[in-house]
Amino acid sequence: MNLVFNEPSEDKSELEDAGDFTPRFDDRGLITAIVTDAHDGELLMVAHMNAEALVLTIKTKTAHYFSRSRGKIWRKGETSGNLQTVKEMRTDCDQDAIWLKVEVAGHDATCHTGRRSCFYRTVELVDGKPVLNIVDDHLHFDPGDVYGR
Repeated sequence: MNLVFNEPSEDKSELEDAGDFTPRFDDRGLITAIVTDAHDGELLMVAHMNAEALVLTIKTKTAHYFSRSRGKIWRKGETSGNLQTVKEMRTDCDQDAIWLKVEVAGHDATCHTGRRSCFYRTVELVDGKPVLNIVDDHLHFDPGDVYGR
């Protein structure tokens, strides 16, 4: 890998200015990644990266994430063909979150459900109870065909 991040500075002005990128990983070694479409700004997904996934993303310009449920790194789209090419990477003022602006290949879908975005449902209050409503039911691909489910 050969790319190593320095420890984040305790000096807020150093964190907030130009200079070294010193990501602040949480106590599990992860940083949150917000992912939007590079062309229209649609929120596609929120995921996590460990240092290795972040390095791979920077070096290859293809999004890599750390799966908390599987406990391993994955290159987004390696099974579905919906690879995410990173057009721009930003970090917030504390350097504890990443924002990726990506172009999605293949079906132009990000969610494993076959939808473009993982945020395809709204949360609404109905009769005093929070319920989910699907607002994007368009499938760009059949998850059963792609993942064998």
